[in-house]
Amino acid sequence: MSAVSRESVQYDVVIVGAGPAGLSAAIRLKQIDPDLSVVVLEKGSEVGAHILSGAVLDPSGLSKLFPDWKEKGAPVTTAVVDDRFYMLGKDRAAPIPNWLMPPLMSNHGNYIVSMGNVCRWLAGRAEDLGVEIFPGMACSELVYGDKGEIKGVVAGEFGKRSDGTPSPHYEPGMELHGKYVLIGEGARGSLAKQIIAKYGLSQGRQVQKFGLGMKEIWEIDPAKHRQGHVVHTMGWPLGGNAGGGGFVYHAENNQLFLGLVVHLDYANPYLFPYMEFQNWKHHPLIADLLKGGKRVSYGARAISEGGYQSMPRAAFPGGALLGCSVGLVNVPRIKGNHNAMLSGTAAADHVAAAIASGRSGDVIEDYDHELRSGPVGQDLRLVRNVKPLWSRFGLWASLALGGFDMWCQTLFKGSLFGTLKHRRSDAEATRPASGFSPIAYPKPDGVISFERLTNVAFTATNHEESQPAHLHLADPQTAIDLDYRQFAGPAARYCPAGVYEYLDGDGPAPKFVINFQNCIHCKTCDIKEPSGNITWTVPQGGDGPNYGNM
Repeated sequence: MSAVSRESVQYDVVIVGAGPAGLSAAIRLKQIDPDLSVVVLEKGSEVGAHILSGAVLDPSGLSKLFPDWKEKGAPVTTAVVDDRFYMLGKDRAAPIPNWLMPPLMSNHGNYIVSMGNVCRWLAGRAEDLGVEIFPGMACSELVYGDKGEIKGVVAGEFGKRSDGTPSPHYEPGMELHGKYVLIGEGARGSLAKQIIAKYGLSQGRQVQKFGLGMKEIWEIDPAKHRQGHVVHTMGWPLGGNAGGGGFVYHAENNQLFLGLVVHLDYANPYLFPYMEFQNWKHHPLIADLLKGGKRVSYGARAISEGGYQSMPRAAFPGGALLGCSVGLVNVPRIKGNHNAMLSGTAAADHVAAAIASGRSGDVIEDYDHELRSGPVGQDLRLVRNVKPLWSRFGLWASLALGGFDMWCQTLFKGSLFGTLKHRRSDAEATRPASGFSPIAYPKPDGVISFERLTNVAFTATNHEESQPAHLHLADPQTAIDLDYRQFAGPAARYCPAGVYEYLDGDGPAPKFVINFQNCIHCKTCDIKEPSGNITWTVPQGGDGPNYGNM
């Protein structure tokens, strides 16, 4: 427990994160027992402010909570009416026939949504049931009980100076205690990272893998808009430099949701994911849609990609991990929101049963078992070899072998490959710069493509500059001696918000600068830095991006 004296408040269940997983857990708990006291703590300025997803939603998780979600007015209205896949070359787009795809890849019955708006709607339903939701409350510390279990979190600490000392306006925050604590922070959350390490939840499991998803919303010429139309692309411009692919979703109101996902296990430290995204928009297939339109919003976030074999144990003493804190994205489908919601629902079922039987603070093993063997585990197990095949053999082999493997499991309930392993972390995958040449990227034209900091302005990001930086270096000298000299300073390129810079210093070595005010909370630095020298933590509550319709 922290040495700072704080007031404490007791709840039955404390939930960290008002994303689809955390809100689903809160709703389910109150559906089971209206008398349970449930609180949800959200670091964003409002529910949805830090939510970013493609997104084509598989409604199975929503239907589990609300079978009548249509009648209740859920903002899930744009059904997918057309689903196409393309292999891109620099100036061409070859369609991939849908009949080649396993049935699980079909988007029939799915919906194009803003997950930020879905979460706002879920928050309203949760509050109707009596859930307390507090936005602007970053959870900065874990609180431990007498037996080493998690019994709560510290939230709402404000007013530290840049050196970490309390200012005259310092507020120590509060300890919120629960019989169980549920962690739904999303991919690479700071508390989940501590919990996984402390309790060894990843022992015997594969290393987690990640991608960087970058997204823009555009308003386009109505003549070019086809509501419900979905396009996925592979190939150019990434080619052999990195895995990943693009998406274009025609939402309502003449809006396009479009973006590029770059797998973070790329080797070349000169790769610049943000510029790959901007370059991708100049492909004729994309550029023709954008001409005459305008960019409305931008954002980026890390996506968990390790899949079934990378899931840590989801139950720990005193609580459970939810959603992307476990890593529940189905990579070939580019979908994880349904699994996040199903995980929250399952956790709530087991927590409510434990509380009803008089238990608290123990390990809810049944939840972990259900997550791996139930609908979520079944969804991820079918595609478990796609990501390792791509990482080992590249795009074309993964298309053939991954597709074959998914068909085998669909038709014959088995895989010839068994369960393939992930060979190394994304940080370890980065190779020394001496083996590569710098990549020359076209200058953004300011019409279809944009400079990085220009786009960051469209995230409405704000951080109080007097607070301590929430991005921590284990050793400042390592940023120069290893990350810069051996790997050419990849932080200056992998960050989609321009947080990191190498500037001319007073001597022969450059100066490593962290512009934490730009941070859009994607957490790529915590994942990709070759030395593992950067740790992402939460800033004070309410700071960061303020996404509207993402």
